[in-house]
Amino acid sequence: MALEDAKREVDGAFTRTDRRGLAYENAFGGAVSFLRRRYTKDLAGVDVAVTGVPFDQAVTHRPGTRFGPRAIREASCLQPYDPPYGWGYDPLSEMAVVDYGDVAFDYADVAGFPALLEAHMAGILASGAAAVTLGGDHFITLPILRAHAAVHGPLSVIQFDAHSDLWRDDDMGRIDHGTFMYKAVKLGLVDPSRSVQIGIRTECEDYCGMNVIDAPEVHALGPSGVADRVKEIVGDARTYLTFDIDALDPAFAPGTGTPVWGGLASWQAAAILRGLAGIDLVGGDIVEVSPAYDTTGATAVAGAHVAMEILCLHGWTRRKSR
Repeated sequence: MALEDAKREVDGAFTRTDRRGLAYENAFGGAVSFLRRRYTKDLAGVDVAVTGVPFDQAVTHRPGTRFGPRAIREASCLQPYDPPYGWGYDPLSEMAVVDYGDVAFDYADVAGFPALLEAHMAGILASGAAAVTLGGDHFITLPILRAHAAVHGPLSVIQFDAHSDLWRDDDMGRIDHGTFMYKAVKLGLVDPSRSVQIGIRTECEDYCGMNVIDAPEVHALGPSGVADRVKEIVGDARTYLTFDIDALDPAFAPGTGTPVWGGLASWQAAAILRGLAGIDLVGGDIVEVSPAYDTTGATAVAGAHVAMEILCLHGWTRRKSR
């Protein structure tokens, strides 16, 4: 979208015809779509579909992440004026990216939600597009992984988190954001030997074979050391990246349901994410943004930047495959 378009009465969330390119509309006006992309259900020719999952019925403490997708979209409107700093290319100009809207579901039918979300994600993947998901609590990653594993087989997972989410729960029908990774491993959706959790700072009795770089080790190694180790672990495997915003220290992201001190600074997370360029990324999500607990909006801003970094990583994967 050209600068001249911004001077006219144009709202790219509805009128954009070119799915590539930066946006120059006022960040404070217009419809709130992710990065001012067009809202559409037409995935023909789309490289990446951004979708929201406003679900928070699986939380163990404070609810509110149902408002996360909306807050992340609003915060993202600050970003599409310039290419993301430090990447050396513009993913919005190289890839056709759309906002696919939110998954629709009956909030009272919690038991039916996982299958509905899995089908929603499967539809995106069947079109040939990759998906970047805005959550929502961390349970949503389990149905998302089911959909991705159905296409790609068992995945390597890079998980940024304060919590391992590996607490034992052999009832696969329970809906709990603290056990989703345990179930993903036990169901064979994830290859734990080629997966890694970053920023962990809560106790876990059994890591189920997952590699762990806990928060103190992140601080000791530094971002480049962490990125190098993660790339050694995942190698050339097809990889899914899930980023729980509570991986960041509450000083940087207070708007979340289960904050834990001693976490990553935003600059550390940014440097690690950029250091992962070259992994074979097939999809990703940002979860647990709960805007009501952060009057500054900083948590949603961090979430929007994480989502942009996931887009950049996916674009780098596409560049590498050409």
